[in-house]
Amino acid sequence: MKMTEMFSYTACRQLSQMFFAVFFFHMSEYILAIAFHGSQSVTLRSLLISKNYILAMLFSMMEYIVEIVLFPGSKDFWWISNVGLLMVIVGEIIRKSAILTAGRSFTHIIKVCHEEHHELITHGVYGFVRHPSYCGFLIWSVGTQIMLCNPMSTIGFAFVVWHFFAERISYEEYFLKEFFGIRYEEYALRVPSGVPFVK
Repeated sequence: MKMTEMFSYTACRQLSQMFFAVFFFHMSEYILAIAFHGSQSVTLRSLLISKNYILAMLFSMMEYIVEIVLFPGSKDFWWISNVGLLMVIVGEIIRKSAILTAGRSFTHIIKVCHEEHHELITHGVYGFVRHPSYCGFLIWSVGTQIMLCNPMSTIGFAFVVWHFFAERISYEEYFLKEFFGIRYEEYALRVPSGVPFVK
């Protein structure tokens, strides 16, 4: 197939949605971090961009380009792409609701020392799942790949992001139990983690 597929309506729409989703996600994370913690305590790490994240995104773009050039029809399943777009929106809403509900208690880096402003948040979206920000990011990240009709990256993102959060939740909850004791243990028994197959 010709490289003109890269400039087709399908490619322009899907790639523009992808770039906007990624830009909005990271800029809103950074802005909210500044709003709750002040610009002095916020670094570029609050953009949540790591080496592994960049590699994953580059792989997904390579997959997209190869597939749309060699198999352009594989990207024309609009109902699949629209399901991915819906997942991106829902994931954003869940994650940003978590940040707004937790306020200053929300940080991008796991706290290993209890700070005065750090409260146990159990209301709002935290009444449905214990880790709504992780739940939202998992839905968002997998949604970006479904939106692009990227089968390999969809599976890869789902596994890698799930594995990352499965380990992170275990580590984070050790400290949450230290900080909040029986209150957190009772909360954890009552409310699911929000990440599939993670108790």
